[in-house]
Amino acid sequence: MLRWRFWLGLIGALALVSAGDTRAQDFPSKPIRLVVGFTPGGPADVPARFIAERLQARLGQPVLVENKPGAGGMIALNDVLAQPRDGYSLQLCTYFDALNTVLYKNVSYKLTDIAPVTLISKYYYLVTLAKSLPADNFDEFISYAKAHPGKLLYGEVGAGSSQELIAHELEKTAGIVTVGVPFKGSAQITQEMLAGRIDYQVGPPIAVKSFYRSGQLKVVAVTSEERLKDMPEIPTLIERGVNVSTFGWLGVCAGNGVPKPVIDILNRNIVAIVESDEYRAFMDKVGNIAVATTPEEFGRVLIETVDHAEPYIREFHMQIE
Repeated sequence: MLRWRFWLGLIGALALVSAGDTRAQDFPSKPIRLVVGFTPGGPADVPARFIAERLQARLGQPVLVENKPGAGGMIALNDVLAQPRDGYSLQLCTYFDALNTVLYKNVSYKLTDIAPVTLISKYYYLVTLAKSLPADNFDEFISYAKAHPGKLLYGEVGAGSSQELIAHELEKTAGIVTVGVPFKGSAQITQEMLAGRIDYQVGPPIAVKSFYRSGQLKVVAVTSEERLKDMPEIPTLIERGVNVSTFGWLGVCAGNGVPKPVIDILNRNIVAIVESDEYRAFMDKVGNIAVATTPEEFGRVLIETVDHAEPYIREFHMQIE
């Protein structure tokens, strides 16, 4: 039923192509907004600014990044959905935007309200410990957590985040109890870990990898199915007996109803940026994987994100009013 509703909405968004063609002839004729639902300097913001700068050069119009953090990206998405559906208001969307449709009982939008443009990256999560925590590997971390039930604090980016989902799975599998602390962005969590006020996070590489390399944080596991090529010393959670393999993603979205020719212009230009050697090198450096898609392929990712997370949300009683 979810898939049927999504594709029905997508078909509606692609209708009236002849009228859209007329509008697309002049697109873009004014500045474009790219709204980010998280704090500046974070895992969503940094790629957004990279894309915006190159997209501006390609389209010949300013592409302005605006940060509207809070509510797991919903503030940003609601802002975009409130604007005319003409392609001038875009969102740097994340898996939250799909997840929120099943996480909240009374969410303000449906999955079909989102018009996917293209993915721009995916990434696996790193189980990262503060330097102050007396554990140097995954087994020591679990042993310490068992000896101090309810004492360790982990950072999460909004309800239902991968940080929270994986923390709950760790608790269930390893028999530990830890406490989540909400933040508006992973960069804030990392700063609190550096200060010794947060004990661990399941963080994206862009937020923690450089601090691991410099010895300021400790990484003890990764959520990929196999060890990462650039971090072969880090075991997977599956290796350590926790059957979790998941990744996050970033993309560019618009509101359903943007004419297909405009979506095609945006897709063609953003995909060219994502497939460039410069962008791929940038993603490799921060630990992400550059990924470009068609709007239809991205639409399937939105559905799969919901299908994957919904059982966890039910199991851990995470749905919010």
